[in-house]
Amino acid sequence: MTGKRTVVPAFTMTGLLPHARLVGVPTWRICMSLLTSHGTVRADAHAPWDCSAVDGLLARFLADKEQASGGPEIAMFVELLEGFLSGGKRLRPLLCYYGWQAAGGHGGTNAVTHLGAALELFHAGVLIHDDVMDDSDVRRGRPTVHRRLAGSHARHASPDRFGVNVAILLGDLALCWSYDLLQVAELATPRAGTLRALLDAMRMQAMTGQYLDVLATGSSAIAVEEALAICRAKTARYTVEYPLLAGAHLAGADQGMLAACSAYGVPLGEAFQLRDDLLGVFGEPGTTGKSDLDDLRDGKHTVLLAIARQRADSVQAGALRALIGNPGLDRTGAQDIRDILVATGARDAVEDMIDQRRMRALAALDGFPFPAAAAASLRHLADMATRRDH
Repeated sequence: MTGKRTVVPAFTMTGLLPHARLVGVPTWRICMSLLTSHGTVRADAHAPWDCSAVDGLLARFLADKEQASGGPEIAMFVELLEGFLSGGKRLRPLLCYYGWQAAGGHGGTNAVTHLGAALELFHAGVLIHDDVMDDSDVRRGRPTVHRRLAGSHARHASPDRFGVNVAILLGDLALCWSYDLLQVAELATPRAGTLRALLDAMRMQAMTGQYLDVLATGSSAIAVEEALAICRAKTARYTVEYPLLAGAHLAGADQGMLAACSAYGVPLGEAFQLRDDLLGVFGEPGTTGKSDLDDLRDGKHTVLLAIARQRADSVQAGALRALIGNPGLDRTGAQDIRDILVATGARDAVEDMIDQRRMRALAALDGFPFPAAAAASLRHLADMATRRDH
């Protein structure tokens, strides 16, 4: 962005966002790392879209919002969103593009870029709210929005409450602005009504899943199938299936293509979330960018923990009851949980579930005549999304 930024003294951003602004930040490299082995960037036919168009569009969009408002309050929100958006895998815009490509999309990419950017901004709003609900400290290797706000307003009468309230407002704003970006995509397709209905279903699915997650957290143990249903509702479909379907709708896909996208997207989305669950417990925080204690302290009802509870003997079950959901859980207790997850075979069982779902997604590609370039991209993405370490 250009020009001098005016900031309300009470909302000073000094020291709040030490990271680079969205403009010029190569976040597409994070997106593209999903299409490589060992985190390196490909530039071949499997990766025809580098996501930098989405970053550029988001930067211009936020600059326009700031300029149109003329007020320092919106400038503050814009800067917070820029900082938050400077990380992330850009998985949803990428899948949106691949859905568009698979359904025969070609030529100008303005509409699919707007659609991908809208999905990314919606995702940002959901994550900001999710961090508030989970009382998380870290997201993408940095303090979460509400923690950063509280830290930068230590002299406020209630810094923590201030941070939570402003983060909720920021998430609301991101969700609202995602609708603005959709207008360009909707104008580009004669099937705007069906695209709008699909995205409405995606939003409802995400919010329903979030509710089920909150409802289950801290409650008594639930069955594996219930945990998998929460995984499917909260993240799996909204992460992979819906972005893929949205891009396909934009290109005018027929019912056969849409069904094939779902057959690929649902199992891959579940596998993606199951991998996230493993990384949330066994991952290296310096690589994943998030705590390896939060899920355990919160008593999240993941499939991983549900299997461990199901298979545990009486001693192991007692330890899990005492440790999981304890907000004061330390690293020694967390390691005890990990040892039980390995000893009961829960970790290996989830790895097997990931493998099975990856194979189902790949089988869907073999069972439908996807264009060769799209099929190659989706095949590689399935491998990288399920075998990642972040």
